[in-house]
Amino acid sequence: MKRVLFLFLLFFINLPHILAQCPACKTAIESNMKEGATAGLGLNDGILYLLAAPYLLFGTVIFFWFRNRRKQQPEQGEA
Repeated sequence: MKRVLFLFLLFFINLPHILAQCPACKTAIESNMKEGATAGLGLNDGILYLLAAPYLLFGTVIFFWFRNRRKQQPEQGEA
């Protein structure tokens, strides 16, 4: 219980610092795009890669779980 409370407090103590990063990043990219640079496009691609990774991992785990489950079902019916 103490561990959960500690992590909870640690998260909320750092929350303003964590939330401040979104506007800072947005401001930097907006000024970069106004100058004609393409850093914003790279950032968008990076966000998509980071967003897709957990879904691909979860989908792979579910795929193998269902495949192994199907292989085991006929074996259980014969016994």
